Amino acid sequence: MEGKKQEKHFVLVHGMCQGAWCWYKLIPLLKKAGHKVTALDMEASGINTKAIEDVLSFEEYSKPLLDFMASLSIDEKVILVGHSLGGMNIAFAMEMFPDKISAAVFLTAIMPDTVHQPSFVLNKFVESVPEDGWFDTKFWTYGSKQQPLTAAVFGPQFLQHCLALSPVQEVLRTSFPTPSP
Repeated sequence: MEGKKQEKHFVLVHGMCQGAWCWYKLIPLLKKAGHKVTALDMEASGINTKAIEDVLSFEEYSKPLLDFMASLSIDEKVILVGHSLGGMNIAFAMEMFPDKISAAVFLTAIMPDTVHQPSFVLNKFVESVPEDGWFDTKFWTYGSKQQPLTAAVFGPQFLQHCLALSPVQEVLRTSFPTPSP
């Protein structure tokens, strides 16, 4: 068995206003290296057709990941990789399925601490960005008076700013961002 690589199973979770498509360059590299790869769209993201206004909790937003984790066999372990808001998704899954995870990678991602509510780090991040730093990102509130929720979708100016040094084809791939909670 010497010299044979052990196949790992990577589960990729996209960031805010993205979808599984954002991993299009990484997926073939991991597969070529002999690994199994699953890239998921969270609720109302990527090609998931659910409307963001129908997603009423972060648990519901994370449902595709949680359902996937629940479907794993008892002895299967995965490596979770979350980017941006995807860090919150994988942290949530880590708490619910600790025995099914061999490692977690927070790739420029939001990583909750162990002291505060999970949303604390996300709220602090949003507060740290000056209002004009969001450029033309649209924020809106939905839900109920008892449980108001906020959604956002990146605008073209925001994306242009974030991707200023990226090749034009990368910028074009982000031309149709989906809202995120």
